[in-house]
Amino acid sequence: MADRDPSLPVSDAAPDSLIGVPAGIATEDAMRIALRRDRLLAALTLTAGVGLALGLPFALKAGAEFFLPLTAALVIAVALVPALEWLERRRVPSPLAALICLFLFLFIANVVLAAIVVPATDFFRLLPTRLERIQTNLQPLFELYSNLEQYANRTLRRIADTPVRQARPDAVAPPSSLLGFLASSAPHAIVQFFFAILVVFFFLSGWTGMRKRTITNRASFNGAMATARVIQDVVDDVSAYLGTITVINVALGLVVAGILWAIGMPYPLMWGGIVALLNYIPYFGPVIAALLLAIGGLMTFTDIWMAMIPPATVMVCHLIEANAITPFIVGHRLTINPILILVSLSFWGWVWGTPGALLAVPLLIILQTVLGAAGKPDIAGFLFEHGTLVQQRRERRAGDENGR
Repeated sequence: MADRDPSLPVSDAAPDSLIGVPAGIATEDAMRIALRRDRLLAALTLTAGVGLALGLPFALKAGAEFFLPLTAALVIAVALVPALEWLERRRVPSPLAALICLFLFLFIANVVLAAIVVPATDFFRLLPTRLERIQTNLQPLFELYSNLEQYANRTLRRIADTPVRQARPDAVAPPSSLLGFLASSAPHAIVQFFFAILVVFFFLSGWTGMRKRTITNRASFNGAMATARVIQDVVDDVSAYLGTITVINVALGLVVAGILWAIGMPYPLMWGGIVALLNYIPYFGPVIAALLLAIGGLMTFTDIWMAMIPPATVMVCHLIEANAITPFIVGHRLTINPILILVSLSFWGWVWGTPGALLAVPLLIILQTVLGAAGKPDIAGFLFEHGTLVQQRRERRAGDENGR
């Protein structure tokens, strides 16, 4: 910024937006030129932002092998920050505290995955041998569908002269084994796994120093306080959401497992773990869990009504949890607009599939927290309130009045 003429009073000093305007131009013309310059810069910024928003999803999807483990590791690390700070307050060195948090997370994750993957592999390996039982249970539905199809065909034959061509069901390839899938994707999975572990460890070990440097490097006190508030809000909101939802999901899985054990469903803890894991995906996760339990019930029981008890149990427990328990525990602080949740699930599910759907809500919380502190851009006001459309309308009105 150029130095102001000390002979001029403060009110007469030229603002930053008028620097470079010739002195002979009137003040009104100078303000108009400055306004057009500012609007040009704002329009260029808006155009660049739109281009970035349009190109970023494709970049994230194309670079999923790098961005997915990095994002998952950062979300997990942010969720582990409260445990890290708790250990540091008890004079545990930061690297050792980060190592303890990492090992604790890996231990819990390994126990959960072992309780789900190993029994699921054994159970669904029996699917080819249980197809006859599933067909027997679904025979009434097949007969009902066949009767409806015959009735529809007879009706269409009466309307049309040509007979209706029967549609043949497409052959469905049998699903690949889980062990074969893991064996084929093992090299990439191992690299991404260790990359994510290193990111979590180094993020946690350098968290305290990084936060101090981020705050102290601000030029003003207000900027430092705002930065500290945003960092703390992100950590609090993400850790509070993941911690609370994890407790709720574990309780839901245990309740479902207890009910399934009471009715004689095999591997109740496995099914409870599947329900708890899929419940991290809002709206769609419980539906997928109910469908899987319907398949498991048809494989296990000979009576179709008995086979429908497991999916009905999941849906009833989910309705109670989603409408009574979760709103009461979570409260209004972490309440998110359902439309935003659906958009986030659709976006991240399209970009990264199932892992993206699991990360959709934590990423939405982080984005919402940052935008809440930084301020949301008023694009509608830029375009329609103080933008060219209103300005052109005003200039047209002024020209009409002068013409009169």
